[in-house]
Amino acid sequence: MSEQEPPGLELLYEGAAAYQRGDTAEALRIFEHAAATTTDGVQTSALINAASMYDELGDHQGAATRFRSALGQIPDDATEKLASTLINYSQALQHLGALDDAQSALERARDLLADAEDLGVLRISCLLSLSAVAAHRSQWNQVVEIATESLDAALRFAPHLTGHPLMNLAGAYFETGRRELGVDFAQQALAAFTAAGDHGAVADTQQNLAQLFSRLDRLDEAEQLVMAGQDYYERAGLGYRAGVGWKIRGFLAECRGEADRADEWYRRSLDCFRESGAVLDSASVQCRLATVAYARGLVGEGQQLLDAAFTVYAERGLGLRCAQLDYWHAVLVQMVVDDMDSPPDELLALGRALAVPAAIAIDAVRYTLPGGSQRDQWNREVADPAVRLAFRFAYLCGDGQLLADLIETQCAGTTLDTDSGERTERPQFPLDTPAQPPAGEPQPGPLHLGAALARVAASAGLPVSPPPRLAVAPDSRIALGDYIAAAEQRYGQRVREDRVIPA
Repeated sequence: MSEQEPPGLELLYEGAAAYQRGDTAEALRIFEHAAATTTDGVQTSALINAASMYDELGDHQGAATRFRSALGQIPDDATEKLASTLINYSQALQHLGALDDAQSALERARDLLADAEDLGVLRISCLLSLSAVAAHRSQWNQVVEIATESLDAALRFAPHLTGHPLMNLAGAYFETGRRELGVDFAQQALAAFTAAGDHGAVADTQQNLAQLFSRLDRLDEAEQLVMAGQDYYERAGLGYRAGVGWKIRGFLAECRGEADRADEWYRRSLDCFRESGAVLDSASVQCRLATVAYARGLVGEGQQLLDAAFTVYAERGLGLRCAQLDYWHAVLVQMVVDDMDSPPDELLALGRALAVPAAIAIDAVRYTLPGGSQRDQWNREVADPAVRLAFRFAYLCGDGQLLADLIETQCAGTTLDTDSGERTERPQFPLDTPAQPPAGEPQPGPLHLGAALARVAASAGLPVSPPPRLAVAPDSRIALGDYIAAAEQRYGQRVREDRVIPA
């Protein structure tokens, strides 16, 4: 150690070397030793690095605690260290479901980096994390805007990071109905990380692409991808990402009708997520376990799992996820109804109470999308199945007024098949978004193509206003009025304008 180097700096180098060779647990041990035995800037850096290791190993609560301690020691004029720590802190908070706190940390970091042209890589990381928060909240238009901005920044400052915004764009377009475009972006992200030699990011992207393929019923391709990464995560002790892998494997088993294996692997996934404090991921796995429970006739167990997941989403203000969960709950109720010769009235009423507000809220999302083609695809591929399920329960309940209201409003333009209440093909589970990846001149190949495609995909159209409320003759009653009120109260979001027009 030279006389100019502060005491303990060699421990930081030693910990970094351990991390680079894939020994995250050893890196954590070294950084914690450094945090306990050094002072001043070295101690702060060791604490930050230890927090990052905790987060990567899946102890997100432990990571958040250490990031907060480090933030209390960083001077306000240490822009780079402060912004970097805020960004990493936000990622731990996202895993814990503390989205408001994560947003606040990222906005503070973004302000710090606004005029720091020499910190372009940090700015990219900040934008990627902001995109992830928007994705958790299902704010897909915002995800596309931020991801496109971060893609431009990556091409300018750090082309080796370009795969991250490409993957964020993949998730956003896939979730808004443009599924082939989403797969295209994900494959470009995989090619970008492969070209950059980033083995960890390659494994993450293989896992994310496997999720997309699994939802497109491309099960063999999905299995090949998820197995390619699973050994990597298990060897590295990365519990959170291993949990994602078990969840995907459980879904593939479920799709193949292997209920026992699906239940086993979902429970392994849930254990991984709970150990890491990943509450949103835990809630999503509970929804899948509920689906298996319903398929086995364990309706009470399924109900408990769904209620627990709904509470997690509602407590964090994730209204669209709550609506999607209610929709899926209605799908499961439909599955039970279809197995009964004479389903009880209370079961049909439950399906109606779940399906109709959920359909109204899910349909309202398309008015937030920027392009006409996106709105059309969301309507056909996402909203329309929800509306059809609402129509079916209205039909089964013999609710003539609700049928008339649905037909009158067409749920803000959705076309309904009013000829029958027959069961349609069961829709796909709507809550599984790709896991978020961690945080110059355009290069040839997929990076350049991805940037051009992102700008084209995001360029067309403007958002439109939600539909007005319809006053139905002869008494000017608001069509779907009670269900609109229920949706806005239950999901905490506006689904209709206050403006009222006669039907």
